[in-house]
Amino acid sequence: MALEAFSLAGKIALVTGGGTGIGLGISKALIDAGAQVVITGRRETVLQEAVKELGDQAFYRVNDITDKTAIPQLVKDIETNIGPIDILVNNAGIHHKALAQDTSDFDFERIIQTNLLSVFSLTRECANYMLERKSGSIIMISSMAGLFGIDKVVAYSVSKTALTGLVNTLVTEYSKSNVRVNAIAPGWIESNMFLNAINQDEKRKQQITNRIAMDHFGKPEDIGNAAVFLSSEAARYITGVILPVDGGATVNF
Repeated sequence: MALEAFSLAGKIALVTGGGTGIGLGISKALIDAGAQVVITGRRETVLQEAVKELGDQAFYRVNDITDKTAIPQLVKDIETNIGPIDILVNNAGIHHKALAQDTSDFDFERIIQTNLLSVFSLTRECANYMLERKSGSIIMISSMAGLFGIDKVVAYSVSKTALTGLVNTLVTEYSKSNVRVNAIAPGWIESNMFLNAINQDEKRKQQITNRIAMDHFGKPEDIGNAAVFLSSEAARYITGVILPVDGGATVNF
């Protein structure tokens, strides 16, 4: 059956920042497709609640992705005690909203450290195992802010734009070993934090809704379904793609 190509049965995925929002939506979708999922984050109580919701195919590890010295042990722990990491979803990230002139060096560097440098460190470590096995799927969670200009998010935008360069280069180095590297660029996705923020700024809300070609915001599972596809055999000849999941916002005028 053709649908078997979309199955992730027997696969193990690592999803950073998997306890809430888009990360949780991705984790649910991967599990629904048959994978076991390890979620990471800094807050153990959040991870514990997420695992309860996700069920017995989910595991968690408390980890601060910016602590690069802890990354090798994190990956070794998962590889040894849970199983080989077939899928890596680099979802963890932080945001900073300010005009460029009001963004300090500290804030800029903090965003780059979390959203880019830590992503590279974890990807490199997981790839050590994937390349040896000659199999793997690596997904970066980028953003439409990495595809077109949005005001007041200069550091975030730069960090997400840089992921495109990271994807492109890793494709040239990893493809011969059958390790695929892609990115998903979410649009405006529903979450409590997002909805609360835009409901307090009617002008910004109107600006956002005007930009989206479709008539509604996305949901975390929309990103999760894209991650399932890119991680499955159905996408076995797809690498180096930056996939917008944004209701047409990237191309809409």
